[in-house]
Amino acid sequence: MSNPFVQIVEPLDPKQPLKKFFNLSKLEDVRYARLPFSIRILLEAAIRNCDEFLVKKGDVENILNWKVMQHKNVEVPFKPARVILQDFTGVPAVVDFAAMRDAVKKLGGDPEKINPICPADLVIDHSIQVDFNRQSDSLQKNQDLEFERNKERFEFLKWGSRAFKNLKIIPPGSGIIHQVNLEYLARVVMDQDGYYYPDSVVGTDSHTTMIDGLGVLGWGVGGIEAEAVMLGQPISMVLPEVVGYKLVGNPQPLVTSTDIVLTITKHLRQVGVVGKFVEFFGPGVAQLSIADRATIANMCPEYGATAAYFPVDDVSIGYLIQTGRDKEKVTCTKRYLEAVGMLRDFKNPSQDPDFTQVVELDLCTVVPCCSGPKRPQDKVAVSDMKKDFETCLGAKQGFKGFQIAPDLHNSIVKFNFEGCDFELAHGSVVIAAITSCTNTSNPSVMLGAGLLAKKAVEAGLTVKPYIKTSLSPGSGVVTYYLRESGVMRYLSQLGFDVVGYGCMTCIGNSGPLPESVVEAITQGDLVAVGVLSGNRNFEGRVHPNTRANYLASPPLVIAYAIAGTIRIDFEKEPLGINASGKKIFLKDIWPTRNEIQAVERQFVIPGMFKEVYQKIETVNKSWNALDAPSDKLYTWNPKSTYIKSPPFFDGLTLALQTPKTIEDAYVLLSFGDSVTTDHISPAGNIARNSPAARYLTSRGLTPREFNSYGSRRGNDAVMARGTFANIRLVNKFIDKQGPQTVHFPSGEILDVFDAAERYKQAGHPLIVLAGKEYGAGSSRDWAAKGPFLLGVKAVLAESYERIHRSNLVGMGVIPLQYLPGEDAGTLGLTGRERYTIFIPEKLKPQMNVQIKLDTGKTFHAIMRFDTDVELTYFQNGGVLNYMIRKMAS
Repeated sequence: MSNPFVQIVEPLDPKQPLKKFFNLSKLEDVRYARLPFSIRILLEAAIRNCDEFLVKKGDVENILNWKVMQHKNVEVPFKPARVILQDFTGVPAVVDFAAMRDAVKKLGGDPEKINPICPADLVIDHSIQVDFNRQSDSLQKNQDLEFERNKERFEFLKWGSRAFKNLKIIPPGSGIIHQVNLEYLARVVMDQDGYYYPDSVVGTDSHTTMIDGLGVLGWGVGGIEAEAVMLGQPISMVLPEVVGYKLVGNPQPLVTSTDIVLTITKHLRQVGVVGKFVEFFGPGVAQLSIADRATIANMCPEYGATAAYFPVDDVSIGYLIQTGRDKEKVTCTKRYLEAVGMLRDFKNPSQDPDFTQVVELDLCTVVPCCSGPKRPQDKVAVSDMKKDFETCLGAKQGFKGFQIAPDLHNSIVKFNFEGCDFELAHGSVVIAAITSCTNTSNPSVMLGAGLLAKKAVEAGLTVKPYIKTSLSPGSGVVTYYLRESGVMRYLSQLGFDVVGYGCMTCIGNSGPLPESVVEAITQGDLVAVGVLSGNRNFEGRVHPNTRANYLASPPLVIAYAIAGTIRIDFEKEPLGINASGKKIFLKDIWPTRNEIQAVERQFVIPGMFKEVYQKIETVNKSWNALDAPSDKLYTWNPKSTYIKSPPFFDGLTLALQTPKTIEDAYVLLSFGDSVTTDHISPAGNIARNSPAARYLTSRGLTPREFNSYGSRRGNDAVMARGTFANIRLVNKFIDKQGPQTVHFPSGEILDVFDAAERYKQAGHPLIVLAGKEYGAGSSRDWAAKGPFLLGVKAVLAESYERIHRSNLVGMGVIPLQYLPGEDAGTLGLTGRERYTIFIPEKLKPQMNVQIKLDTGKTFHAIMRFDTDVELTYFQNGGVLNYMIRKMAS
């Protein structure tokens, strides 16, 4: 069907009549100029894709009428320009695509119809671990181990790059997905199929929002949802409210972009922006570099918003030039954005659009800070860190408490490391990592860390050798400018050698700690500390032996590494005493903003971006040497413990099966608030006493060969066994932390997987009870796939994180929500009851359903299918089943 808005199509340049665009200014609708810039991108996509089938004229009207419709829970479709994946989430996506081809063939369809329709880039960045550090060849050794562990996965991905059209794979060793996206993959304006239109992206990593800092609207979705987009389906989303975040003033000289982002994170958590867009405006934005804006946008999941958008301005255009983009394309980009009213001048208040609400931050009020010890929104001023940690030691077990008895607060454990004696105490730093996409993309904080290291070395300061220090840059560009500016050797002298290019410590790939350190921590039951320049510090994520973890700017990571403890007041206590007996304070070596900017202007230049990225797809010799089959259908190896055909489509028929009432379900687990996807989804190392370890052992593997859960996301047998396997899991049925539950028919305490297997064998359905913010954290699709494979039919929670709820829907698991004012406590639920959930024949979005207990009690809950499209997915048993039926029919 022809597009009803075809009359507003025109060439961008009359000399190039075949290069067209939808000129939104020709709508001649006064509402357009009042729309937030982020909503204008949704509008353009709806107009360009309007076919009166997937996208209707009424959808366009709803978006244009955003000011009224934002409060009415209106569903609108959105077709992003592209999809981006990292390998942890990308491998299962390619596995699903391969399995979908098999399923389509079984149903009599053409398997080659299963291809990405929407362009997709996959960056391999999550597989590398910090196995080696403080060695001149640490980088090579870690990369060699990465290939040794992941050869099967990498061969599979290389097969995928050949078998599927429209899928580009960036080899390992290239950098972190979001930095590669920012510096190389992002277009800002697409030039495709004869049209110019705004670049936009969804990604299978929650920090996809980082690209919002460049003016590319993007956010994280579940792998399941991303696969649907890759197959040409629009995202069905509720038209969002847009919070205008006004920045004014100038930052103080000692403040870093990390301090600004941690301040904003706490502020927006307090404001409450879950499920909303945040759009930044005001004269303060003009004071921020693109790297600063990207750092702020990166942390969007930590304050709970869907997107954190900075509209494109002249600083954005300058960044495209700085990073070596084609100048002619940059010229067209600016001309297009001016033509459609999407180029922003933050100093011009007449351009300010309407917002749902406006909040403000004066940048001059920001002070140096960290976040922790267990959540990214728990900001602590650096000046209060010592006092705050010591308060946390004795506080009740929780987000800000470790419940250590008062007489043990000053416990000390002596240990020997490499022939020397050392001491550990509560608050001792054992991991210090400059890592993660949040900060390693930002030259100001990376060069700040380098200059601080230079001054520290020159002042005679060192880092204790048992502290696991590491530097994992987000791209080769970082190493380039650190080396060219002369600070790399000082970072190395303090132990911050380059250990790999990827998302390492921040996702739990911190590698092993020295055995003597682990023994000392265990012996003293110590609250040891990890300090990292990342975006996530949830309990059990960074390393099993660091119970406290703090997010900090790269310079502060080095400062705490030198101090060796978090229990230091930098204003009153020295970082250390040099060989001459002189006390060196942090203020003595902290670089000024002017110093950093001078080095940045001199050494961060377009030539280095061009040099690094022109060879990005061919530079890795190990990747080039991989041999992969070229068949269109994948030949599954039954002996593989990495890649396995998933059972999601077993028994799938073309005919729809009517959803049935869930009868007499047992509760598998009962949780409180803020259960994250790190608690649910398999992540980090595979514990030797776990169900996953027993499975791998039965397949002939030794513990040394287990690798991580992340690396085995292509094997459902491992992932199902690793679901709810986090050692910090707090299940109300058990009186201590750990991945166990009660099997109620027998009364036995079992590993979660083993209990679920017992229930499954007896034919009993399962549900999970939870509190607020169930599924917070990273967009892990296995946090939905895993429970599905365990037999969980529904989750009953007080509230959900947006992406996780969407993932549950995508797997056909029902997200139920208590009615306002109700929860397990008010309803008197113990979790030991059996639950019957009545599913009516006629379903509507967000309808109430009845739940009856075996005690005779009944109550109602909201079935959180928020749109008609989500209901369609549920009725098909999940989004992938829906797509298979569509492609096979």
